[in-house]
Amino acid sequence: MEEHEPLTKALADCYRIERKIGEGGMATVFLAKDLRHQRKVAVKVLKPELAAAVGARRFLAEIETTASLIHPHILPLYDSGEADGFLYFVMPFVRGENLRDRLNREHQFPVGEAVRIVSDLAEALNYAHKSGVVHRDIKPANILMHEGRPLIADFGIHLAVGSAGGARFTEPGIALGTPYYMSPEQATGDQAVGPASDIFALGCMLYEMLVGEPPYVGASTQAVLGKIISGGHISATAQRSTIPPNVDAAIRKALEKVPADRFQSGRGFARALADPNFRHGERDAVPARAWKGVALVAASTAVLLTLALGWALTRPVPQESPLWQQLGFLPDQEILGGFDISADGRFIVYSGPGPTGSDTILWRRGFDNPEATPLPN
Repeated sequence: MEEHEPLTKALADCYRIERKIGEGGMATVFLAKDLRHQRKVAVKVLKPELAAAVGARRFLAEIETTASLIHPHILPLYDSGEADGFLYFVMPFVRGENLRDRLNREHQFPVGEAVRIVSDLAEALNYAHKSGVVHRDIKPANILMHEGRPLIADFGIHLAVGSAGGARFTEPGIALGTPYYMSPEQATGDQAVGPASDIFALGCMLYEMLVGEPPYVGASTQAVLGKIISGGHISATAQRSTIPPNVDAAIRKALEKVPADRFQSGRGFARALADPNFRHGERDAVPARAWKGVALVAASTAVLLTLALGWALTRPVPQESPLWQQLGFLPDQEILGGFDISADGRFIVYSGPGPTGSDTILWRRGFDNPEATPLPN
């Protein structure tokens, strides 16, 4: 008996299951034919253990919320239901690949194309968030490409599972989110996951599309989540110098640890990506390796200034051109009455407190030596 034969029998009145085309942590995906409309569809079936934990009634009530989402960059929901214990929902079958497939093949996107794709997705998230729907699992595998246009898939399963199951999902293998793209609030188990969590995931995805790997990586899930929660600021430009400053700044804002510090809407993210003047956290924007170049330039400048100052002090100075020099006095040096410069310009004489502090005497000091010596009589 084939693996999907029980499902085939359960859905025989509406769909003819052809073959399995994918599997994730929460659902198995089958290619099927919609018998009523004579079209190819993707049937996603919730894993049995997850279906048992959620419950059919609550799952179907929650997933219907996504049926009202109609946007050019959101994969629509055709149908959902329960049949012989199977919880399923039906979406269009999109020929082509998802972003994960392309990233695995090419590793990096052209900057302009990556920005365009993420801007489209940000607008789609803006629309969904205004409708009160949070995706909770934005990642390259959930972005389908149809004739160059990105489509967000699974805009129902995580809403349904998260709302229906809540904190009950503690069993191994059941996780609301994918580690590399989980926001800090998801990583710490916060149940109040809002739109800012989707913005964080989208920022992670854009960084990976440009750099070739997610912003926070580690040898284990725990290591990745640890970096997401407490890791420092990142810079895409530090890894790829052709990334414009505003794109780097937009990514850094999207990846802020505190949700309130991120973009408050997908549209805000998209606008920042389109604005060449957008900046965020300028003090953190200089890549670590760039400081080596800054230090080198500073050292070279210091050498040049030293040489220039030496030349200025030793060259013959025309009488009509004054030589300006700033003097610093030691903390215990105090000018009381005034000062005068020697005729040859090598030292100054000023009046100040005597060694005992009880009288005023004359002191002499040079331009190149801050130490002063008292003048007798």
